[in-house]
Amino acid sequence: MSRTILVYAERRDGSLRRVAFEALGAARRLAGEGGSVHAVLAGSGGAAEDAAALQVRGADVVHIADDPTLRDYAPEAYLAVLRAAMDAVKPDALLLGHTAAGRELAPRVAAAYGAGHIADVTAIEPPADGADVGFIRPLYAGKAFERRSFLPGHPWVVTVRPNNLPPAEPLDAGGSGGAVQALPYAPPQLWTAVRGVLRRASGQLDLAEADVVVSGGRGVRSAAGFEPLHALAAAFGGAVGASRAACDAGYCDYALQIGQTGKVVTPQLYIACGISGAIQHLAGMSQSRTIVAINKDPDAPIFSIADYAIVGDLFEVVPLLTSEVLRANQQAD
Repeated sequence: MSRTILVYAERRDGSLRRVAFEALGAARRLAGEGGSVHAVLAGSGGAAEDAAALQVRGADVVHIADDPTLRDYAPEAYLAVLRAAMDAVKPDALLLGHTAAGRELAPRVAAAYGAGHIADVTAIEPPADGADVGFIRPLYAGKAFERRSFLPGHPWVVTVRPNNLPPAEPLDAGGSGGAVQALPYAPPQLWTAVRGVLRRASGQLDLAEADVVVSGGRGVRSAAGFEPLHALAAAFGGAVGASRAACDAGYCDYALQIGQTGKVVTPQLYIACGISGAIQHLAGMSQSRTIVAINKDPDAPIFSIADYAIVGDLFEVVPLLTSEVLRANQQAD
């Protein structure tokens, strides 16, 4: 069955987020033979390069909304962009990243168009033997999964969790790129205004999209205790996270918090340093591909879900790991 799929290609700091390519890859699979994939870009300037990146990965049409009111994220403005795109494309489905913006915009679009909404999708099952497309999402902090599908007759609105679906790959040589169209966007009345953006956790990858996350808990003992973790994360080209206990203790900013009341991450490699493994923290990282836990307590709950357990002092183990990673990087070069 062929479908028309619209993707919200989210940008951050003027660049496409990786989850935009993951949503685009899902859209290409959902569109089917004879279907079409559209993408919508919103911002203030600099969209041409991002549009080309989407085209080469299979977007048939890229719709661009370029306006000063879109320089910073404002829900009223970005909702108006998506509604303009929905009216122009009339898609069978809208795909967004399950990010802070995606979680806010998706239910609003679904309500406006009477669409079904499935959030936080980690896998998509293609239809087989007449079955509907299945959308898999975790429940109960990843302890269970449910399969959902849509009733016919209404558009779909789906948010996909970053780092779970394969991103769209560039088309084969000779593949045709898509078209670029200006989106008819009229700035709505804005009830909020962004006067400035304070980035307390600057200089590192977005936690939700990092392939490697090195996290610290109460066991780091101080803000200075995070320095070896930053070194290990830098050696991997990853990001640093933290448990709520470390944030509550003032060792780091809450922007780094991973867990039930923080961010949910699914990296290829998660290294937990001095984290006991409270259920609230496990809710934010238990779906990581490979989990390495470092703790002095051999009975720490984190070991029950770890693929590799290291019983030892993190201040001895982490520098050794860092030196080995750096040595491997040098050999690879």
